[in-house]
Amino acid sequence: MAGFNSFEDLEIWQQSRLLTKKIYGITKNGDFARDYALRDQIRRSIISVMANIAEGFYRDGNPEFIQFLSIAKGSAGETKSHVFVAFDVGYICEKEFEDFISSLNEIINKTTALIKYLKNSNNKGFKHKQ
Repeated sequence: MAGFNSFEDLEIWQQSRLLTKKIYGITKNGDFARDYALRDQIRRSIISVMANIAEGFYRDGNPEFIQFLSIAKGSAGETKSHVFVAFDVGYICEKEFEDFISSLNEIINKTTALIKYLKNSNNKGFKHKQ
């Protein structure tokens, strides 16, 4: 699909993976670790970004991949909202907040660009190449 052999080749998945690791790191300590609701929600939403990119990739067709990319983008937006809460209640500092928001905005923008590319592509996905 678009020159990619697996979801691991996609930059948006790679960036989501790195951000997931950072979120797990920041949520395992201090007050954040004890705020089970927010901790679990932010972890679930960032995991959803990675998982939906991967699942959509293996659906093989562009329309289905686009649908899952849209879900991943929504999960990135949800994660962004949780980052605001974490900052507002003092679980993360301003630098961490800015870094998380910047990373999420980049993932959202690149996902939007990939969706646009796939919508305009003549290649309809692996399952349509028979």
